[in-house]
Amino acid sequence: MVKYLLRRVGGWLLMIIIATNITYFLANFFLHPRSLYVGRRPPLPEAQVDALLDANNLNDKVPIFERWWVWIKGIVLHWDWGNSPTGDPVNGQIAFRIPVSAELMMGAFILYTLIGIGLGVYAASRQYRPADRINQALSIITLNIPVVVAGLGIVLLAIKFNQAVGHRVFYVTGSRSADVHGLAAIPDILQHLALPTIVLIITQYASTQMLQRSLLLDNISADYVRMARAKGLTKSHAIRKHALRPSLIPVATQVAFSIPALFTGAVLTETIFNWEGMGKYFIDTINKMDVNGVVAVAAFGALMTAVGAVLADIAVVALDPRVRVS
Repeated sequence: MVKYLLRRVGGWLLMIIIATNITYFLANFFLHPRSLYVGRRPPLPEAQVDALLDANNLNDKVPIFERWWVWIKGIVLHWDWGNSPTGDPVNGQIAFRIPVSAELMMGAFILYTLIGIGLGVYAASRQYRPADRINQALSIITLNIPVVVAGLGIVLLAIKFNQAVGHRVFYVTGSRSADVHGLAAIPDILQHLALPTIVLIITQYASTQMLQRSLLLDNISADYVRMARAKGLTKSHAIRKHALRPSLIPVATQVAFSIPALFTGAVLTETIFNWEGMGKYFIDTINKMDVNGVVAVAAFGALMTAVGAVLADIAVVALDPRVRVS
């Protein structure tokens, strides 16, 4: 098991290195930091623009492989991912934004996964009953609600609620208050965290719920489960003992691989609630022609993909005894 995981980790590290370097060349091909200085009034002399770009290793007049060598040497020797066109260190931006995204995403990820699996099992064990049909209808509706609509709707409801109780219970922007410290910061963080978490749960749980329901129904109708019921097990007991575990394997794999998209894909949620996370940073780097920032975000996404893949392997090994034996 340990050797298997080490082999997998080694393979994913190689993938991260290759993907990051390919992204560096693609970003330099498609993004043009020099365009940031076009149209300025008064216009900057070309020599001054070259000097500004040279200072951040972004001058397109320098051969691409020479820039790549400076960039990769900085990472290997100093873990320096370079600067933005305005001179801001990428390391500082990444180090600041990863905890912000993790604070928002991990809680929502755990909650909507548990809710999705729980509702999927509940609906499958009551197939075609009113509870199942209501559950399916709600899932289809929430699955088709755009994040922007859900976010703005939740914000409006929260504002109405705050006005009704005469006290600010929910914060609609930001990740925390600047003037709150110590233990008082805990309820403050939860007040900021509540609304974006609710939006992520509403918009994300349905896909897990529908997959779990479908897979569990397949297993409930399998011969070995019907045999177990013929021997006297109740339906709920047969589901818990024989049908649930195999149905969880594909769900666990899908959920694990959704981790990278969760961190870099929650652009709209972070924008609506003004959270300075990785998703918002990804869009900012593209808009600002920040080549080094784009590459750093891509490397982070590749790392999260590797983490998701390793977690998926661990989940499969834990759920499927045949994998452990082989």
